[in-house]
Amino acid sequence: MTLSPTLRDFYTRSSLMTALDAHALDNLPKDIGGLCKTIQGLLIHEHLALAYRQRLTDDRRAESHLRSLQQTLTKALEKNNAPLTETRPLYQKTVGVCRHFTVMMVAMLRAHGIPARSRCGFGAYFSPGKFVDHWVAEYWDGTRWKLVDAQIDPSQRAMFHIAFDLHDVPRDQFLIAGDAWQQCRSGKTDPAAFGMFEMKGYWFIAGNIIRDAAALNNVEMLPWDCWGAMPQPDETMTDEKLAFFDSLSELTLDPDTHFEDLRAAFKDERLAIPPVVFNAVLNRPDKVAV
Repeated sequence: MTLSPTLRDFYTRSSLMTALDAHALDNLPKDIGGLCKTIQGLLIHEHLALAYRQRLTDDRRAESHLRSLQQTLTKALEKNNAPLTETRPLYQKTVGVCRHFTVMMVAMLRAHGIPARSRCGFGAYFSPGKFVDHWVAEYWDGTRWKLVDAQIDPSQRAMFHIAFDLHDVPRDQFLIAGDAWQQCRSGKTDPAAFGMFEMKGYWFIAGNIIRDAAALNNVEMLPWDCWGAMPQPDETMTDEKLAFFDSLSELTLDPDTHFEDLRAAFKDERLAIPPVVFNAVLNRPDKVAV
């Protein structure tokens, strides 16, 4: 299997969220394991901080709302100006969520000339019988696309009893949002198994399909950014909306084949990112540089 020059170029170039100052990612490890260790040395997950005995202040929690990698790295270097490859003490790590680990991995892979993209979906490895809202990176290894979870360090591997290769996450352990949608629509899986905390169901999966489609267009939004055709919580969707997400899920399931369609769909007001989105965590509109 080969990757077309168009796809290789698109998924290797810097984007809105991954663009950095010149040489910002120089001297990085070249192997996937080394990149994961570097990222884990810089970031701490907001919702797992207590597992590392870190009680986050409001100021630290606010770091999870930084959208661009440049903002995240600027914050990291304000705390500790050491090389990025030097692991920070826990109290100096920048706070993010799975999406921040993923965007950083994508940027680092691209810095090495490796095609990479962020994927939004659901992890089956956090809570038995549930598919939890999650992001991972997808990179081209020369013959196929592989999923890598840059968030899971040795402590989390033990915490969640993960036995598989985190540098090649099985597709039944991480379901991209479009796959989750189609499995539920076919009756194979219960939509109530997909979500986070008390939020779950078709409306949640549909929102992640839009976020995944945006990421495939090289715009990785925050997991709680809401815009366009994303349904409201527990919204009963019309036949028209169901048909829209049926179609969009098909495009995201095979983005290489449907690349041009995905690019065209990104201009649709139901999918295009407006200058202001709704931040569902902060419960307020947020401006976005698009």
